[in-house]
Amino acid sequence: MKIEPLHYGDRKVYTVAGFNRGVADWLARLPTLWIEGEVTELRRHERWGSVFFTLKDPADGACLPASMRRRGFDALRLALEDGERVHVFGRPELYAAKGELRLRVLSIERFGLGAHLASIERLKQTLTAEGLFDPARKRLLPRFPRQIGLVTGSYAAARHDVVTTIQSRFPAARVLVAETLVQGLRAAAGIVAALEELSGQPEVDVIVLTRGGGSFEDLLPFSDERVVRAVAGCPVPLVSAVGHEQDTPLCDLAADVRASTPTAAGKLVVPDVDVLRRELARAHAVLERGARRTLQREHERLRRAHSGLERGARRTLERDGRRIESLRERLRRAPALLVERRRGGIERSAGRLAALSPRSTLARGYAIVRGRDGVVRAAAEVAAGDAVAVELGRGSFGARVEEVCE
Repeated sequence: MKIEPLHYGDRKVYTVAGFNRGVADWLARLPTLWIEGEVTELRRHERWGSVFFTLKDPADGACLPASMRRRGFDALRLALEDGERVHVFGRPELYAAKGELRLRVLSIERFGLGAHLASIERLKQTLTAEGLFDPARKRLLPRFPRQIGLVTGSYAAARHDVVTTIQSRFPAARVLVAETLVQGLRAAAGIVAALEELSGQPEVDVIVLTRGGGSFEDLLPFSDERVVRAVAGCPVPLVSAVGHEQDTPLCDLAADVRASTPTAAGKLVVPDVDVLRRELARAHAVLERGARRTLQREHERLRRAHSGLERGARRTLERDGRRIESLRERLRRAPALLVERRRGGIERSAGRLAALSPRSTLARGYAIVRGRDGVVRAAAEVAAGDAVAVELGRGSFGARVEEVCE
């Protein structure tokens, strides 16, 4: 909309509102640009639609008010604080109602962030190609580590969070702490040395690498190639708990497990003793029920076996009783049977003897002749006139030989 002046004779006069709108329209035609400065007077409120701050030139103190839509500011997740140097992308505008010049911000980067991000991205691609971030390399954490190694800064809140969580969850746990620099130019070398020292301890079964939140620059050592390779080559499982949940340094990708916070890392490396007690109680109850069922089954089996043995013994006794009774009857009849068998044998023998007896022969009409010398078996044994005795089947008589015929 064209701004029309008021005419007072030959003089053109603009109202304040008209002037401000005209300047605002002219500023709106300017291109977007990058501006460098320090963040000061950062202000935000949950009911405001924008975030307000001031850009200050550290060289001469010149200031420029700035604002940014809260949704876009929150999406960057920069966690900016007063005093940080940033690069701001936006365009100038005039708040016509108050005639205030400000910068309408479209994006913010910490100073030097673009170069660092590009370098980290190139390193990430290289290490990915080498397989350092391959999920197949990830190892399971031990359930009951003998000793837990902790790489952290001196007197750091992250150290307190990890140790407190471990001791509260599993009081018997042993923690070996290696303190080192966790930010600055010498931090990467210190972190690598601490990892090598802890991983060389024979009883250290897992290592936690941690530091609390910080600026992008503060967390740069944890994306250093030396640190990432040390994490990937660590001989024991390693948990990375660096920064806040939204921070993802490269060491997180190389670690066996990433924890969103130091407290979460403490929960990952040791079990909860209260949960273990409940699990043991449930296991004890299950074993007790199983043992009770087993005893009941065995008792029932023994009862059935005992009952079977009783029935078997009863049947055996009955069989033995019948056999004994049969033997008793046989023994009772045995003498009579023996006498009868012996009598039969004697009778058979008597029959045979009777059949072989001379008297049986005599009974059939034969006779026995006896002379002076005994039984006469041939006619030549007697002579005419000899007296002989003749025995018959019934009785005997004497005779004299009148004639001998040979």
